[in-house]
Amino acid sequence: MNSTTGLRRTLQRRHMQMIAIGGVIGAGLFVGSGVVISSAGPAAVISFALTGTLVVLVMRMLGEMAVAYPVIGGFYEYSRLALGDLAGFLTGWMYWYFWIIVVALEAVAGAKLLGHWWPAVEPWEFTLGLTGLFTVVNLLSVRSYGEAEFWFASIKVVAIVVFLAAGAAFVLGFWPSASGGFSHLTAHGGFAPNGIAHVLTGAVAATGFYFGTEIVTVAAAESAEPEKAVAQAMQSVIWRVLIFYVGSIFLVVTILPWNDPTRMEQPYVSVLEALKVPGAATIMSAIILTAVLSALNSGLFASSRMLMALAANRDAPGVFAGLDNRGVPVAAILAGTAFAYAAVVMSYVSPDKVFAFLVNSYGTVAIFVYVLIAVSQLRLRRTLERDAPERLKMRMWYFPYLTYVAIAAMLAIVGAMGFIEDQRAPLGFGIVSVLIMLGGYGLRQLTRRGVGPVPPAPLR
Repeated sequence: MNSTTGLRRTLQRRHMQMIAIGGVIGAGLFVGSGVVISSAGPAAVISFALTGTLVVLVMRMLGEMAVAYPVIGGFYEYSRLALGDLAGFLTGWMYWYFWIIVVALEAVAGAKLLGHWWPAVEPWEFTLGLTGLFTVVNLLSVRSYGEAEFWFASIKVVAIVVFLAAGAAFVLGFWPSASGGFSHLTAHGGFAPNGIAHVLTGAVAATGFYFGTEIVTVAAAESAEPEKAVAQAMQSVIWRVLIFYVGSIFLVVTILPWNDPTRMEQPYVSVLEALKVPGAATIMSAIILTAVLSALNSGLFASSRMLMALAANRDAPGVFAGLDNRGVPVAAILAGTAFAYAAVVMSYVSPDKVFAFLVNSYGTVAIFVYVLIAVSQLRLRRTLERDAPERLKMRMWYFPYLTYVAIAAMLAIVGAMGFIEDQRAPLGFGIVSVLIMLGGYGLRQLTRRGVGPVPPAPLR
């Protein structure tokens, strides 16, 4: 047990590794990547590489802080420690908001996938069942969450590795009846047929596909070996990003013509069909369902731990800080489930207004969280160097220069969204969401008049 929080330290290194992998391989890779490819052409590989590099930098920053300071809430506590109460409040609530919307989105997406196999069942029944199932998984223990995520991530890893091997064999001419070759990279208007602007636009759109890897730092407080587990997980993020994302996207644009809109609706299914794999659509639907369930499972875990941390610091009602005798934050999990149910209801009752607002705002909010993480690392690293240099067992590369580069790049992404037509609504809705949270902070300050702030947990 973690004596300072009451949480159980039952996550093993294998769980932490797969939690990090599960965050990298999401449903967005299998489904949403076609949108980026349709915009950037074969140069979508560059779009994903640019965004992937940025995410690797942020993960390295998080790894440095998490190894030095494994606490419940992870980077929420780092923001409070480095930047003060307001930054911590915004970081925690924005991250909680992000994952609760993900839970709702994935529950709806999972229901649609299951509906193809069992059309007689109403979509809302599947949605209710999936959310309820993973609420129970998370309520059992942190170990049950870790085990579920271990197996979901294992399935995704096996699937993507097989996809990469088969795709490479096809391109190189080793696949049965395959002509192979790289002609699709330049045959339809060149490598970057729509120009560099669309490559950069694709990088902006691809940003949301990578979110999730940071969950491993939230889970650090419940790991049996936080320093070793987080360090190993973060070290392997680089090759995962390069191989799983950039490698698979490269194969997609090499095997398929990028300008075929029908194929780009389901690019990974289309690749399997090009390889003449029997039941390609069914196989990929099952893999996507695994990714969806993984995100749903992780969303409930991450949101509950963040709400617990918020409550422990009086940034949320104190009831959400409580644990049962198994070290599970029951109230925080149920609160996240309730909000997810409300969001799901909105997906059916008000899909064009309330639910559209939620969907359009959460991705931008996630970028804001990453900016705060980077700024926090910049400040906290200097504090650690001065007060506890022995805790810096994992260091950000070329500090502070790459940290500055990452911050500038993320601010550029936010700025670029204002000039990209289909990104303006997400940017606007994200800003509105942050303004609402700022209002929440003002209300919290009014209700806490006369009550001293909770000091950030000391370095120990």
